[in-house]
Amino acid sequence: MYETVSFLSDYGRADEFVGVVKSVLRSMAPAAHVVDITHDVPAHDVRAGALCLARASQYLCPGVVLAVVDPGVGTARKAIAVEVGDGQSVLVGPDNGLLAPAVSMVGGAGRAVNLTDDRWHLPAPGPTFAGRDVFAPVVAHLCNGVDLAELGDLIDPALLLPAIIPVTNLDDDELACEVLWVDRYGNAQLNVDPDELDGWGARLRVTWAADGGLRTGRTAVRADAYGDLERTDLGLVVDSYGLLSVVLPRASAAATLGLRAGDEVRLVRLDGDAQEVGISTPVELRARG
Repeated sequence: MYETVSFLSDYGRADEFVGVVKSVLRSMAPAAHVVDITHDVPAHDVRAGALCLARASQYLCPGVVLAVVDPGVGTARKAIAVEVGDGQSVLVGPDNGLLAPAVSMVGGAGRAVNLTDDRWHLPAPGPTFAGRDVFAPVVAHLCNGVDLAELGDLIDPALLLPAIIPVTNLDDDELACEVLWVDRYGNAQLNVDPDELDGWGARLRVTWAADGGLRTGRTAVRADAYGDLERTDLGLVVDSYGLLSVVLPRASAAATLGLRAGDEVRLVRLDGDAQEVGISTPVELRARG
């Protein structure tokens, strides 16, 4: 039995979707406590949802994670439940790459199930609200003590759909990277481990494609905290998840520079002039060793 459900979706708050799913959970598993991670993942953006869930995963209470960003709802895509942490938690959602980074962050998958047994689902007037009709009932049954293997067909976690997560590419004195996420303060998180910049010094150049596709750039200052920057400094700060972020003190770096999630950024040593683009690599669900 699980006591906590951590819920992430792209449902937003304008419609009734979040409230309906939570009411289904409440009616079927009244002892479970629901924690809202966020419901403001951009609509249909599986990559953004996967990165959000991965950032949050190591801080979530043990229990069931319900994640729904599901542009393929109603199609042949699988609905899955993946066990992690020797059964301490189960992640439930569509098999579209949404769960893969979080599963990797917490050590890999144990058992995984394709949720094919509709005895555990609600009757569905149509196929397009799996959050209400499939995922929420399954989560409730898990909270009530139903074993994962009863919910459908056991499957090999390595065969589930991976997510595509960008990696950096270093060419001489230029590091090609990507904006993973822009938070509400306008800080632009990069897919850069600060160790990749060992020996680069306290100042470097940040370049990006401005309107019209022409590259532009500014010198940036590496700092430990936002408050260590002068008001007009463009900064590079290690954020709360251990990655490098482009920041402006008390202002939105993303709005000022025109950066969005998915944009390429290049970090250049002040004496470097290399040109190379970034690449991507898949992150797969694998069984724990």
